[in-house]
Amino acid sequence: MATSKGVLRVLLGVVAVGLVCATTLLAYVVFWSGLRASAEPTRLEEIVARTVRNWAIPRGEGRITNPIAATADNLQAGRDEFRAQCASCHGYDGRGLTRVGRNLHPRTPNLSAAPTQELSDGALHYIIENGVPLTGMAAWSTAHHAADAWKLVLFIRSLDVRGGRPTVTSDTQGPSSSAHYVGSKACENCHADEYRRWKQTPMANVVRDPAHSEGNIFPDLSTNTVYPFKPDDVALVYGSLWKQRYFKKVGDDYFPLPVQWEVRNKKWSRYFVGNAGDWWAVHYPPDNMQRPTGPTCDGCHSVGYDIHTKQVAEWNVGCERCHGPGSEHIEKKTSMSIVNPTHMDPVAANDTCIQCHSQGRPRTIPIEGTYYDWPVGYAVGKRLADFWTLEARKLGEQDFYYFADGTAHKNRMQGNDFSQSLMYRRGITCFDCHDVHGTSNPAQLIKPAQELCLNCHGSAAANGPRASTLEAHTHHKADSAGSQCVSCHMPAIETEGVPGVNVHAHTFNIITPAMTDRYKVPNACTACHADKSTDWATEAMSGWSDVSPWRVQ
Repeated sequence: MATSKGVLRVLLGVVAVGLVCATTLLAYVVFWSGLRASAEPTRLEEIVARTVRNWAIPRGEGRITNPIAATADNLQAGRDEFRAQCASCHGYDGRGLTRVGRNLHPRTPNLSAAPTQELSDGALHYIIENGVPLTGMAAWSTAHHAADAWKLVLFIRSLDVRGGRPTVTSDTQGPSSSAHYVGSKACENCHADEYRRWKQTPMANVVRDPAHSEGNIFPDLSTNTVYPFKPDDVALVYGSLWKQRYFKKVGDDYFPLPVQWEVRNKKWSRYFVGNAGDWWAVHYPPDNMQRPTGPTCDGCHSVGYDIHTKQVAEWNVGCERCHGPGSEHIEKKTSMSIVNPTHMDPVAANDTCIQCHSQGRPRTIPIEGTYYDWPVGYAVGKRLADFWTLEARKLGEQDFYYFADGTAHKNRMQGNDFSQSLMYRRGITCFDCHDVHGTSNPAQLIKPAQELCLNCHGSAAANGPRASTLEAHTHHKADSAGSQCVSCHMPAIETEGVPGVNVHAHTFNIITPAMTDRYKVPNACTACHADKSTDWATEAMSGWSDVSPWRVQ
């Protein structure tokens, strides 16, 4: 009996202490912070809120494991659901650094950090389904099917940055300096789906050896009257989508023959970079057979090009081009033994793509007496700006690289465009739209372009547009070419190096007909309505009541 009374006294003491702490905390919140959601939560508040939340999760729920398989499709479905329902507070990267997330009290948690990632799958699922009282976390049990909530859990797990991996990249992230390349084939055993899809992409088929497979040389060589050559002259074939060029090997170097096959136009044409073109051309003799591809091409079209041995670890844009050397990951399959761009901050993540999808020049010119047209020394996980500078824009002046408004017009300049965009400034990454492992959509888009844009934009979306319907915004009929988001926000005005073949701009800016008159940059209106003038288009847009006249001019 005495023991029971002693236990009771202890319990009452614990309750009393808890009440005192809660009262003190409440008094602090009310009288010191003034019940302002904008006030920064104290460490004590964060600990108490997190502890109470975790205690409230039933043990049985916390023990449940995720029944959804960790497939690429399920992960993508979770990512889509997250963007649609969660990103307005948590942000696309899950760190909660949004306008809403930073002004909730308590703050929206960083889903990539340890306090969230240490929760079990069942605990995460319980929070998603039931919400957290007295916070901004709503209960989603009525909005989700059970599988959708579990797919969200799967996506949240993909944000994990534990084990010392920072959200901001550093030179110490991923494999150690002693790691070496093992080739993309070594990844197939564990990542069979990604490998299978990647093998069909242009990334995996940029450079090919014609001796290894028939059909790698597309055209009939007997039709070539521009610069005839024989199959034996070709050591490597470059390109498959827009144009095809042919490299001849001399010693340890490859040289581009002065001819190319225009894949879309189905014709032969001369290939030579004149001195009025790329910056590096003036530093080489005006002869293709004195311009090796190592300094000008191979650094981006391979994995691990060595400027001293002129050897590559693997031709084409293989797995390790974006994930770093894989030897340690083969031995120890953990997130810390490989680089994953999705775990990087947006700048470092985008650098993974911008290293090659941009026009620029190395910080040091020349490097050991040679002029390179790619960022020598850069590896994923490092800071690209330490090795590479983008070609400068001269607003009001059109040059080889840019239109006068700063929009790129040469091929392979998506990074130059994107880094100017509002999307880039808001932390959007290339792989928010593209999956380089391969999809059935053009340009390896995650979804068809219109569907992808409307994931984040629409009449009811916080990101706009501010119109009742899409048609009201575009002033074109639904499903027409003029009502497609990319038609106006991503006009196909950038050349891929062959006549009549253009790719889409990535600034996401609207180029008005008036800008065409002023800067000679093509606009979407008269590109589609080719029989009309820019004056006609400007007058038509001036009649749109929802568009500011200042933007039309």
